[in-house]
Amino acid sequence: MWTLYNQDAVMADIKETPERATWGSQVEFVLTCVGCAVGLGNVWRYPYLAYKNGGGAFLLPYFLSLFLLGMPLFALDINLGQFASVGPLRIWRLSPIFRGLGIAMVTVTSFIMIYYSVVIAQFIYFLCASMTSELPWSSCLHEWNTCSCRIDANDTSYLNNTNINCTDRDVVFPNATRSPSEEYYNFHVLEMSDGIGSVGKMKWELTLCNLLSWTVCCIIIMKGIKSLGKVIYVFTVLPYILLTVMLIRGLTLDGYLDGVKYYITPQPEKLSSASVWGDAAVQIFFSTSTCSGALIAMASYNKFNNNTLRDAMLIPLINCLTSFFAGFAIFSVLGFMAYTKHVDVADVTAQGPGLVFVVYPEALSRMPIPPLWSILFFIMLITLGWSSMISGVESVLTSIIDVFPQLATGRNNYLLRIGGCLLGFLLGLPQVTQGGSYILNLMDTFVGGFPLLIIGLTEIVAVIFVYGIRRFKDDVRMMIGLRMNIVETIVYNYFLLCWGIISPVLLVVVIVFKCMQYTPIIGPGYPDWSEALGWLIVAAILISIPAWFCGYFCYKGGFEVWWNLSKPLENWGPKLDENKHGRYSSQLELSLPTLENACVNEKGGGFMNGGYEEEKSKF
Repeated sequence: MWTLYNQDAVMADIKETPERATWGSQVEFVLTCVGCAVGLGNVWRYPYLAYKNGGGAFLLPYFLSLFLLGMPLFALDINLGQFASVGPLRIWRLSPIFRGLGIAMVTVTSFIMIYYSVVIAQFIYFLCASMTSELPWSSCLHEWNTCSCRIDANDTSYLNNTNINCTDRDVVFPNATRSPSEEYYNFHVLEMSDGIGSVGKMKWELTLCNLLSWTVCCIIIMKGIKSLGKVIYVFTVLPYILLTVMLIRGLTLDGYLDGVKYYITPQPEKLSSASVWGDAAVQIFFSTSTCSGALIAMASYNKFNNNTLRDAMLIPLINCLTSFFAGFAIFSVLGFMAYTKHVDVADVTAQGPGLVFVVYPEALSRMPIPPLWSILFFIMLITLGWSSMISGVESVLTSIIDVFPQLATGRNNYLLRIGGCLLGFLLGLPQVTQGGSYILNLMDTFVGGFPLLIIGLTEIVAVIFVYGIRRFKDDVRMMIGLRMNIVETIVYNYFLLCWGIISPVLLVVVIVFKCMQYTPIIGPGYPDWSEALGWLIVAAILISIPAWFCGYFCYKGGFEVWWNLSKPLENWGPKLDENKHGRYSSQLELSLPTLENACVNEKGGGFMNGGYEEEKSKF
């Protein structure tokens, strides 16, 4: 009966699945994966973590985490996608009880893309504001400025602001002052309300910028990977050119050496702290875009015999070296800013939005020809953001098309892509209100935290320990060939060791460490219920894993399913017939004509005897 059910599934799959597109060249796949992995976190998070956790000494735990956690998980994702040529929802034909894991992958990517586009919208806003002779955040003389605005410690220009009435004694303590860029971002761009519970009015400028962000994304992915593969050359390569330009400019500024020294000077004593190793592992895990389903979807368009071992080593390494390279561009400018303000580099260093929207724009305003460098900087950030966003959105749409093949071609495909981008824009509207920045920060804190770690651990359990590492390694060998050179053999065995022991153990350690290190989201604007809201978001992402597991277990007969837990469906394997070898060659006998003949033949023996319909009704 189990076999009969699998044969029925094979016939349905043959009837419904259209021919899958492939990348125009292998370079397109590599650049798309680089664009997916290299994002805003490389610019605004890694440099801060490096300085906070020991400078140059942080490279040791960072690259160890890369080789023991980042690369193996990256290899797991692209091998899965390339082998079966399907996205994260259909990939779980290898163990149907884990299909809820694919739903969780698509859900977490959808959440990330919604607020990612809002961040890009803010970059677009800053880019438009930079197209002027004087940057609007370079002085304290605007209507949004307050009496707390100071260009530096000795600044009194705020007294000349005719929009406000100030005296010298309006600000007593130095730590109560704010820079012009901080007031521009908080009081003009965001017009922040007093908390997440006060939504306020919608910022129409940010709304239009967010609409532009989704419109560009929609145009790029309109024809799937055919258009994505061509545009990705610009969106992946251009940020490196601009980053190099920013670095060269930074190295010509006064005080750059102090910033660079602060960035790379080793502090070996910090390596004894568990938080350093935890930060390194978490940063690697998130920056490589593993376990979000995006890499599975992108790899599903590969040719079956593509060398995944090479790609799994090359792309994560490029990602990490980009982070290291970006640190020099960022800290050379921060060193210049510290020099002009006569303070230590530590006093001008920030992470996240504080770095790209406050600290760095302030540094840009102090450079010669500030509008030029501001324009280049925000173009770099926009292209970095779009390269990750379009890959994420395409992976979500790919997953939907895999489940509903009728959406793969024609008008239905265009409607799906336009509708998906329109829905993403509408769901992002609450984040472009006056209280939207609190919502964005809440989503970034909770969506990018535990969900991806839990999904990653569950994926390793499902593939390596349920489907089986022996089966999986045979599948990998089928793609890359039985003959491997010495380097490929070493890499192959290294991945097997990591998949089977090192990576799952490290993931458990990181999850436990994150739980021990966890502190509730606190600060102005976040009441007690905002913590509960954050955990509801986490639950909404992860609930599909246990829900599908329990539902499938009960629906399919409980213990019978448990007995067949590690047995994939018979239609699991390479998509194209010419790639089906070894234990997958038996699928060639289940082609559609053969199976249909079996359904109408009622005079033979065995499976044909009695007719297919009779056997199916018994099942």
